[in-house]
Amino acid sequence: MSEIDFNLSAQPREETGTSAMRKMRRAGQLPGVVYGAGGDTVPITLSSLEVSRHLEHEAFYSHVLSLKLDGKKEQVILRSVQRHPVRSDMLLHIDLQRISKDAKIRMTVPLHFVGEDMAPGVKEQSGLFSHLMTEVEVSCLPSDLPEFIEVDVSELHIGEPVHLSNLAVPEGLELVELSHGHDHAVVIINVRREQLEAQEVEAEEPEGEEAEEQAAEAEAKDADSVEEES
Repeated sequence: MSEIDFNLSAQPREETGTSAMRKMRRAGQLPGVVYGAGGDTVPITLSSLEVSRHLEHEAFYSHVLSLKLDGKKEQVILRSVQRHPVRSDMLLHIDLQRISKDAKIRMTVPLHFVGEDMAPGVKEQSGLFSHLMTEVEVSCLPSDLPEFIEVDVSELHIGEPVHLSNLAVPEGLELVELSHGHDHAVVIINVRREQLEAQEVEAEEPEGEEAEEQAAEAEAKDADSVEEES
């Protein structure tokens, strides 16, 4: 787990409906709900500014959060946050899920790629990285939840992919897709388009004796054409 702590303060709310929600947002409050872990679903409000500041941190999306509600603290995770379709900086609603320290949770964790500038496929072969996945879904106990998973690509050559099974994951962490038998590729170095085009042109151009033979045949055809016209 990350050493960063995210603390949220919330108040129960009784108001529902579109007009009540709009009034809350104009007052700087963010409507939401907290549910799960055998407890009731509770409508809540939080400070929109406080949540917005937390959302600037990547770790907030894949972290166990501390929620203070009615004077009691409980651990929750972010399940969803809705934003205005046009004004992305305007938050509309947030869903938080309670968790139990003894029950596994499923979360989406970002991938951090390291060593890209050192990879032979880029440094020596002038290839281009293609990130096929930027996050993975994991299953683990809350205490084993990582902030991110590091992917070392410093030894990659062109055409060599890194699969889910190649990732170094912490003990107690399970990759959901891999557990279902789906060993997807995560990243690969591809040949740049201009390199492919250059190779295709080079392959089409005759070399050496073959080129001379083709040139001689072309000259012979031209000569025959001139004689026929005469």
